[in-house]
Parts: sequence; C-alpha cells; structure tokens
Amino acid sequence: MIGCTAVILVGLSYNDENFLDYGLNLLKKIINTSFDNEYFPKSRNIRQLTFYLKYFVLIRELLKDSSSNIPDYLDEIIFHLGKAYDFVWGSSKQSLLFNGNHESDFSDFDKYLSQQKYSFKNIKNELGGYGILKNKNLIVVMDMGSNPDSKFSEHYQGGPQSIEIIYKGKKLICNSGYFQDTHNKLNLISRSSAAHSTLIIDNSSVTNFSKKKDGKILNKSNFKSFSKNIVFEKNYWLLKCSHDGFAKKYGIIHERSLEFYPEKDKFIGIDKIIKNKDFKATNFEIRFHLMPNSKVTKTQDSKTLLIELENSGWKFYSDSGPIDVETGLYFGKKNSFIENQNIYISGQTQNKDQEIRWEITKI
Repeated sequence: MIGCTAVILVGLSYNDENFLDYGLNLLKKIINTSFDNEYFPKSRNIRQLTFYLKYFVLIRELLKDSSSNIPDYLDEIIFHLGKAYDFVWGSSKQSLLFNGNHESDFSDFDKYLSQQKYSFKNIKNELGGYGILKNKNLIVVMDMGSNPDSKFSEHYQGGPQSIEIIYKGKKLICNSGYFQDTHNKLNLISRSSAAHSTLIIDNSSVTNFSKKKDGKILNKSNFKSFSKNIVFEKNYWLLKCSHDGFAKKYGIIHERSLEFYPEKDKFIGIDKIIKNKDFKATNFEIRFHLMPNSKVTKTQDSKTLLIELENSGWKFYSDSGPIDVETGLYFGKKNSFIENQNIYISGQTQNKDQEIRWEITKI
C-alpha cells in the first residue's frame, strides 16, 4: 500500500501518465483482493483497517490537489471504510483488543479527517465479524466472526466469541492485546485463546499457527461462526453466537450469549458446551481478563468476586463451577507486557450439554 502510494505520487509529481496509471491499477487490485463484500479487511484486523483508510484518503487528497480525476472505486472504498472506522473507533475512541490490535490513539487522524471535511457515520451493530452495542456509558463487543483465510492471517489471534466491556471509558473486561514482534515467543502467547476473554478447552487454542520461510506466522486451522443473534433495545441487549473450533478435536460446539439489562447495569452470560458424536471429555476454563490497573477481591462464599475500576465497582458471580483469580500478561501496549489479573471459571466437560452461567453487576 505504501509502495502504491509512492508510485501514484511520482506520477503526479512528474506528470507521468504511465506511473499514475500503473499506481491506480495497483490500487484497484489491492481493493479487489484485500476486502470482503462489506469492504472490511479480510484479515479482520482493526489496525489494518485504519492503515488502509489513512492511505486511501491520502491518495484521494493528492489526486484532488493535482486536479486529477478521482476514480469512483476510490470514493467508494473510502465511504465504506469510513463507516467501518466509525464502527470500531470513531464513535467510541476506544482501542478494541481483537485480532492484531493494540492500544492506539487516532485523535490526530480524526483532526485531519475533520479538517479535510470527511465525516463518517455507521448505524450497524455488526461488521467485519464484530458485534458492538453501545450507549453513552457502555460499550459491549464480541468477536462473532470466523477465522480469515490463511494468507490474510499474519496478525490474527484465536479468540472467537471473546468479549470486551467498557464502562465510561474504562475497560471492565478486556482481551490481553497483541505482541506484534513475530520473532518473540510472546507473539504466539498473545495469539492463544487463553489470552482472550472466552472459553478454552484442554488448555489449547481454537487455532493453530505455523511459521513460513518468509517469517510470517499464519493460521492453519479453520472454524466457522454461526447462529448469530443481536438484539439492541432500550432495556435489553443481546450478543449471541456459536463456533465449531473445538468440534473436530473434542466434539464440542461453543455457544455464547451475553445479555445486558441497562436499567440494572447487569450482565448475564451463558456459555453452552454442546457435545456431538465425536465428544471427548476434558477440562475447560472460561477466562475474563482485567486491565492491569483493575483490582479484584475474593469473597468468602467462593462464588463472588469484586472488581474495582477507577470509576466504578462491579460484582462477578457464578455458581456453575469453581471461580478463581490468576496472574497473566497484558500486551495492550505495542511490543511490551505488564502483569494483569484474570478471573476464570473451571471444570470438566460432561457427556451431556452444559451451561456455565455467570453474572457481572454494578455495585
């Protein structure tokens, strides 16, 4: 993308039609091969989405300033990518830690867009395999997508149905983030399902990764997400989805539903472990990662934990199995790590369908 921009700039600077045509044809190929039917990057990478939008806008402004023709396909991709940008960042100003993303600040880019009179508005609740529901106080996000094709999975992380919950700008539940340096073993650790707020079976990840000769680490597993349901009403929210990532090895379908009752500031989560004919009994954990500055306190009943944020307090409750707290690693800041805490519910899968129920309530 950077090379394509450079070629177009050379063509405009030297008034060279050959360079300009070559660069614009290359741009069109990038658009045709790198985006899905909704113009979201096939990698499902939020950081890459912003990268593409920056360069598409830059190319458009270069063409406009040189009084050159602006192709319709460039306007179209900016229009759709802008909506996706508003979906994942613009209206919330939060870095969502899914699939290769880490903490970022796009305030300068927002100012540039405003100065150039770009304005994007999204009204969807699902895009690019992410479900996002929000009001003025709360943002709830679930990864509801399948894995990308291997060639688009260079920075993909294996956290299907992982969630993030943000209250008044502070993350109540998060994922661990992404360690971007692929030469460091922490890269693979940050890609694991255990680094996400989701279900883990037998201490293994939904996806397997392999390192290619060129140094890229790509996903070599396939799973599908299905049975999606999103409800967004004044007094009731729902994000619900299933995936078959554990079906081949363990004979398990994972179905997660996350309900929110705004009047009560209460979440109810149900993780269903649904067996099929190839079922194999094993252990499971459901993890809920916390930000490094969050505080968690155990209570005497062994079913309740208290979570303290900078701006609020919350109660985590589950009677579906032992709950405990473990120290983990947070990779939210690029190529660095810091200790954090995560809550987990543990147990054994059974030769029948199971429901693990948990609640998070504001106190």
